Amino acid sequence: MASPAGPGLFFCFAACLLLIFVSVSSPTWEKISFLNVGNLHYGVFGHTGTGKHIGYTFDGIKNTGIGPLTKALILHPIAAGLSGLAVLFGICGASYHRAGTILMSVAASLAFLITLIIWVIDMIMFGIAKNRYNGNGGHAAQYGNANWLTLGALIALALGFCAGTIGSFGSYRRRRAAY
Repeated sequence: MASPAGPGLFFCFAACLLLIFVSVSSPTWEKISFLNVGNLHYGVFGHTGTGKHIGYTFDGIKNTGIGPLTKALILHPIAAGLSGLAVLFGICGASYHRAGTILMSVAASLAFLITLIIWVIDMIMFGIAKNRYNGNGGHAAQYGNANWLTLGALIALALGFCAGTIGSFGSYRRRRAAY
């Protein structure tokens, strides 16, 4: 018999994986980035050719207003940690403890809220930077895949929260084996 926490656990695990991928984006993993400008890739903790640090400036454009927003990118690993916590609670819920499923729903809802906030910040900040790069007449800027991985994690967390909430009302009774 399947556990009522199973679907929520699956979606929270998928979100956790996606947010971990986003958290190790450029400069750590060049294949995942938020904004690509020629050979320059912007990630959570910096961009191509820089060390890992919280907050950075965009090279070649006026950073007024959007430079300080890069410090908010630290919310990606925080959301990954909360979704990982939801996975741990989901494992407890899958072992037939209703409290684990309820706690999974709470952790998933917090991770969902943080991911929603950071996704909106990502789209605004990198959208402004993209428009400024494209307006300079230099290299063409385009969104990277980390924006869409964050959106996928956001959707997975919403589904995980809904599935966990519905699953907390499921049957947690074990059937006795007939002898």
